[in-house]
Amino acid sequence: MALPEKPVLSRRFRLQFEEAQQRWVLLYPEGMVQLNPSAAEILKRCDGSQTVEAIVADLETAFSAQGIGPEVSALLEEGQRRGWIG
Repeated sequence: MALPEKPVLSRRFRLQFEEAQQRWVLLYPEGMVQLNPSAAEILKRCDGSQTVEAIVADLETAFSAQGIGPEVSALLEEGQRRGWIG
């Protein structure tokens, strides 16, 4: 299944910072997914307003990184497979 042109979090999930665990999580009715910092930064940008390419460019600028497109796409594809990306 191809990624949406402008990825957005599924309405079933809510991204929030969990103080008790000091990390970003995805909350859903059946539970919670704890995210590593990289995954959180990617998913924060999945608001339906940016293309995958724009998300990659924004991350590369924000973190002075280059060539992270494959990793970002892999996370988004896994998120889509798990139902995080709608």
